[in-house]
Amino acid sequence: MWWRQSRSEFERNKGEANRKAFFEIIRSGEEPGLIAYSDGEPVGWICVGPRGRFPALERSRVLARVDDEPVWSVVCFFIAKGHRRQGVSKALLEAAVKHSRTKGADTIEGYPLPRKKERTPDAFAWTGMEPIFEEAGFEVAIRRGKTGRGVWRLKLR
Repeated sequence: MWWRQSRSEFERNKGEANRKAFFEIIRSGEEPGLIAYSDGEPVGWICVGPRGRFPALERSRVLARVDDEPVWSVVCFFIAKGHRRQGVSKALLEAAVKHSRTKGADTIEGYPLPRKKERTPDAFAWTGMEPIFEEAGFEVAIRRGKTGRGVWRLKLR
């Protein structure tokens, strides 16, 4: 819900209200993302959809639109603790690319954290890390801000 609301809305709705809002999205028929399973158990999730579904992106100076091209966005990953650093994020990103292409997207973009010398704590890696985007064929469209955060894109057609 982070990318679907203003910061004040997110804080005001923290907890149960955001869970209810998310379930309403699902009940509406919108596909808010994809789930990864291992032995029948969910182990990961990726949030992907048309950029317009994520108004907080539109308010971000660093992650602002590169141009007027309609794009799909990968905005969030969640990987269960026991399954991190086992390729689940990479598999989810590959599935998101395929899903977006199937749904008619021409371009997909993501907003991963830049590479650092020190390891990024898991709690801060929820938008993904640059290496998996690079491995999936994404390229930096633009870098902005003090951290050099990039908008990474992959042409699908």
